[in-house]
Amino acid sequence: MIRAHGVGVSYGPVRAVSDVSLTIAPGLTVLSGPSGSGKSTLLRVLSLVERPSVGEVFVHDRPTSGLSWAQLRSLRRKEIAIVFQNPSDNLISHLTVGENLRAAGAADLSILDRLGLGGSGTWRIGALSGGQQQRLAFGCALARGASVVVADEPTSQLDVRSADLVLETLASLPVPAVVASHDPRLVELADLCVPLVAS
Repeated sequence: MIRAHGVGVSYGPVRAVSDVSLTIAPGLTVLSGPSGSGKSTLLRVLSLVERPSVGEVFVHDRPTSGLSWAQLRSLRRKEIAIVFQNPSDNLISHLTVGENLRAAGAADLSILDRLGLGGSGTWRIGALSGGQQQRLAFGCALARGASVVVADEPTSQLDVRSADLVLETLASLPVPAVVASHDPRLVELADLCVPLVAS
């Protein structure tokens, strides 16, 4: 669905990403590596938030380099759901759990059972743990009908128990997911691991 060919990103003399080619296939793809290795930068390129300095990103085999920023934004909204590090950044805090899902496009709240959040539809977001909020964020991504889910360090701000909830959710997503993370448990869970090194 998303394919990168020869992608590189430079900021002046600094090369953040160099000559990366990969295909986001069904299952979980993890971009791993230490801080400064370009994980988040590559994730922004794959999610069409940032253009590569060189190379090409394809969505459904369509090259994206010739698209305007408005066209990229439209394509991203249709095809890609982004889950951020901070759980609260992914949700509308003044809405309930159910209202967040409906705002994302869910026709009903049956997805809550799949997320291990059954019965929480009327709860406020603040009543959920960080792990439960991230689970709900992935649920909202699915409710949008996105073709791929992109997540940047989704366990980095969570305790072990909350992170376990997110790992379970990632393992069961029905659409491809690509995650930037240095969490060794996510690396073990991955169907494809793409190791990056700091330049």
